[in-house]
Amino acid sequence: MNKITGLIAATFAAYHEDGAVNLEIIPAIVEKMIADGLSGVFICGTNGEGPNLTIEERMAIAEAYVKAASKRILVLVHVGHSSIAECRKLAAHAEKIGADAISSVAAFYFKPGSVSNLVKSMAQIASAAPNTPFYYYNIPALTGVAMDMIEFLKQAEKQIPTLAGIKYTSATLHEYHACVNYKNGKFDILFGYDEMLLPALAVGAKGAIGSTYTFAAPLYLKVMKLYEEGMSEAAAATQLVAVNMVRCLVKYPPIPAQRAIMKMEGFELGTCRLPLEPLNEKETADFKASLEEIDFFNIVKESRQLID
Repeated sequence: MNKITGLIAATFAAYHEDGAVNLEIIPAIVEKMIADGLSGVFICGTNGEGPNLTIEERMAIAEAYVKAASKRILVLVHVGHSSIAECRKLAAHAEKIGADAISSVAAFYFKPGSVSNLVKSMAQIASAAPNTPFYYYNIPALTGVAMDMIEFLKQAEKQIPTLAGIKYTSATLHEYHACVNYKNGKFDILFGYDEMLLPALAVGAKGAIGSTYTFAAPLYLKVMKLYEEGMSEAAAATQLVAVNMVRCLVKYPPIPAQRAIMKMEGFELGTCRLPLEPLNEKETADFKASLEEIDFFNIVKESRQLID
C-alpha cells in the first residue's frame, strides 16, 4: 500500500430516533467527503463511537461505507476492542468486504504493560486480516497507553508483516518527527491532532486523520496548499482559524459539539449514545454564536472555493 497523502476524515456515528444505527445517511456522508477533497474516511474509531457500538453494528457500518465509497476514497476501519478476539472478528470482516486498511487502539481496560506486550497484541489482531494494511492507533489520552513509538516500530516491523504505520494522535511532535523519519520514512505515520496540522507538516507529515476534517476539510486543505507553496504566514493565519474553532469546541464535550456542527451543516446524526450526551439547546446556540463570531462557516466556504 502506498503512503496516504491528504486528509482522512474520522467520521461520526449516526443514529435514528429510536437509537438504532442509521446506515441510510452514510452514502450522503461519503459524497460530502469526496466533494470536500478528502482522501478517505476512518470509521468506527473514537469519533465514530466504536466503543459504544456492538461488533454487529460496526460490521454493518463498515459494509455501508465500503459500498458507498466504491473505491473512490479510502476506507480505513477501526477494529479496536477491549477483547482481542472481537478485534480479530472485526479485522477479518474488514478484509472480507474490501476495506483499504484496518487500525486498532491498544486494549483500554486490561492495558498492555510493555512495548513487547503491545506489539504481541497488535500482531494477533493484524494476523486476522493477513492481506490488509494495518495501522496502530496511538491515542494515549484516551487509552492510557503511552509507549515509545520508535521502539514499537522496531519490534512491530519484525512481527506484523502488514504493518503500514501509525495513526499518531498525540501532541508529542518530537516523537512524531522521529517516527516519520524512522528508517528513512519506511512507515506511513498519519498525524491525528487537527489543531496542530501545520506544525506536523513542518516536520514531514504528508497525511492526517482527524474528526474536524469531516466538516472543515477545505480549511485544512488550504493550510496544506499554502504550506506547499511556501506561503508560511498565510498558512499559519489559516491554521489559526482551525485553532480558534477548536478553542470554541473544547468548551463542550468534543464529540457532541462536533456532531452539533454537522447538524449546523445539514447532517442530522441523531443523539449520541450514553455516556455521551448531546449539547442542550442553549449550549448549541452559544456554541454556534461563538463559531459565527470567528466567521468560521464563511471561512470554510471561502476555502472550499480556493481548493476547487
